[in-house]
Amino acid sequence: MECNDKNCPTHGKIKIRGMLLEGVVVSTKMKDSVVVERHFLQKDKKYERLKRAKSRVSAHKPQCMEVKMGDRVELGETRKISKTKNFVVTKVIEGKK
Repeated sequence: MECNDKNCPTHGKIKIRGMLLEGVVVSTKMKDSVVVERHFLQKDKKYERLKRAKSRVSAHKPQCMEVKMGDRVELGETRKISKTKNFVVTKVIEGKK
């Protein structure tokens, strides 16, 4: 597949720098974008124990990648692509069966 996406980390000119995150795709409704949800543990200062937390991150989906809902993906931090997107999907770790 021909990839003419300038924001693709492998075929385009965008650089990955900063954090690498991992999460599950929960929405693919936007054009060239996905919403990734990640779960993590967070320390609760008051009660001195861990609590479960989650966050949602909007990320750019390159044209050359086939990403579906439920896929586990890796995200790389980039410069701001739009108002809410500063991550790009670098690879699909595990596809939904």
